[in-house]
Amino acid sequence: MSISTVITAAGKNSRMRKDQLARNIDLKNKLILPFKDKTVIETTIDNALSLDIDECIVVLGHYADEIKEAIFDNYKHQVKFIENDPVDVGLSTSLYNGLSNIGSDFALCITADQPTVLPETFNKMIEASQNSQDPFHTISILRRRKTGLLDTAEGLGMPFVAPRENLMKYLENEDDNLNPILRKIFADGYTFYGIKEKNKKELLNINHYEDYLNLLD
Repeated sequence: MSISTVITAAGKNSRMRKDQLARNIDLKNKLILPFKDKTVIETTIDNALSLDIDECIVVLGHYADEIKEAIFDNYKHQVKFIENDPVDVGLSTSLYNGLSNIGSDFALCITADQPTVLPETFNKMIEASQNSQDPFHTISILRRRKTGLLDTAEGLGMPFVAPRENLMKYLENEDDNLNPILRKIFADGYTFYGIKEKNKKELLNINHYEDYLNLLD
């Protein structure tokens, strides 16, 4: 069964900008801050490209020009960049737009501010999805509380592996964060399987400047 990656990189960056202003440092989108000799988003993309996937889509929105200026030339032959139109939409719409641009049966869905999630962990998510009894009704997801078969979708978000067409049916006409949608999917009887992180940093997103500094340590 084919699988592609969708990376969402379309957010407002509002919390990071607020922190940068408070610290009196240059305003810079969090996704192009330095990280492991590259940038945050490049590290996330590289981790995705190291997997056995059919294609990689990056969904841009707010600050698309700033992000493309920083990384486009390095990835234009490996990654398909698409842009939200209109720009001011929720995460669910960004993900829907990305899924609309792939033809694979399954999608590994990642946010660009998750550079610490390792390829090994992504592969475990893919394996759990593909080896389940009913892959088309299974969500394999980085755990937040429990591992293995989950009894709730509370607190869950990306990254996860999901059947593309079924997920799109839930995302269509929604403009929201993902957790309410994941809870709806869970309530409809889908199996959710929590994958354990390799280290604690994999569970951290970069929302605030302090998050970024913590991940650099």
